[in-house]
Amino acid sequence: MTAPHEGTSDLLRPLAPQVLGALVRRYGHFDTAEDAVQEALLAAASQWPDQGVPADPRAWLITVASRRLTDLLRAERARRRREDALAAWTPPDAWIAPAADRPPPAGDDTLILLFLCCHPVLTPDLRIALTLRSVGGLTTAEIARAFFVPEATMGQRISRAKRRVRDSGVPFRMPAADERPGRVAAVLRVLYLIFTEGYASTGGARLHRGELATEAIRLARIAHRLLPGDAEAAGLLALMLLTDARRPARTDAAGDLVPLAEQDRSLWNAEYIAEGVSLLSATLPRGPAGPYQVQAAIAALHDEAPVAEETDWPQIAALYEVLLELAPNPMAALNHAVAVAMARGPAAGLALLEGLKADERIAGHHRLHAVRAHLLEMSGDAAAARACYLAAAERTHSLTERRYLNARAARLADTAD
Repeated sequence: MTAPHEGTSDLLRPLAPQVLGALVRRYGHFDTAEDAVQEALLAAASQWPDQGVPADPRAWLITVASRRLTDLLRAERARRRREDALAAWTPPDAWIAPAADRPPPAGDDTLILLFLCCHPVLTPDLRIALTLRSVGGLTTAEIARAFFVPEATMGQRISRAKRRVRDSGVPFRMPAADERPGRVAAVLRVLYLIFTEGYASTGGARLHRGELATEAIRLARIAHRLLPGDAEAAGLLALMLLTDARRPARTDAAGDLVPLAEQDRSLWNAEYIAEGVSLLSATLPRGPAGPYQVQAAIAALHDEAPVAEETDWPQIAALYEVLLELAPNPMAALNHAVAVAMARGPAAGLALLEGLKADERIAGHHRLHAVRAHLLEMSGDAAAARACYLAAAERTHSLTERRYLNARAARLADTAD
């Protein structure tokens, strides 16, 4: 044993998915295994501060969790016998063999666990919930708060995800070679969605949820470490770092939104920017860039401009055109219109917005109205800009954004009249 460790929780968090992965690989029973891992983590949290951290913390946790899982499975067997249902279920011998009889596996099963949590049998919302619970180690209450739903609702969502995984009979293994690209893409998509909700919350009183963005970055680091040859995994991590670097300057002391052009760039996280640029520099030369790498390159151009006026808008507009070829979507088209307006003038950007009016995916979105308001303001049409700011404010669920949009409209009131 080593001396008592003050940062026990910091040690346990990255070990949790590894231990869960090891148990699911050995025994199956995703939901029961997670219960056993949670009890092992609680045991460690109570014992290690006084007794010291074991020489091999991961092996200790696997052993304790395996013993607890054996107890849970035996209890389950006894219950089923009492209900005369055991005949329909015959567990493998390995489930009841003492865990101490076998050494824990040497490999890290976190990546397989990520694949399992992001399996196609699950809907996107279930993938996010299960990833945050089983890989991220967040409590049900924390996940519920992050997505503004009651804890009971999130608990049901997570339980439903576990049941679907169990009922699907999905084996705990790496996907076959022909399945892997799609499965990796699903994992990266889930991490991207978690980060997006953390960086720009879709509802509530705060513009961002820092703890959720930080968790997404931590999980992206794991994915990058476990997929060292995947350029898009590196690109996603770079995108998160380069974007989150600006978070300290996105709100003022009162919590109000500060637009990018007005932010105090000395507050940006220089370490994140340097790491993101370094990742991108190492990734782009490998070959054709994917959507996350292109978005990271756009973020880097913003971050590397010493002042807003020196932003390379023509290059950003060109990169958005590349992104629209790779992954066409209305939000990228909206951002492209902004870049074009900044590079060629508001009229050029407004012309591009006309093409988005018929797209049902974004026609009613507050950001379309907000961008139109900004470009109209740039063009000098204060009355039309004010109307669009007010329309955007009515449509957003973010209280911070609503305050900002209403304030912009109010500043234009005298001019519009």
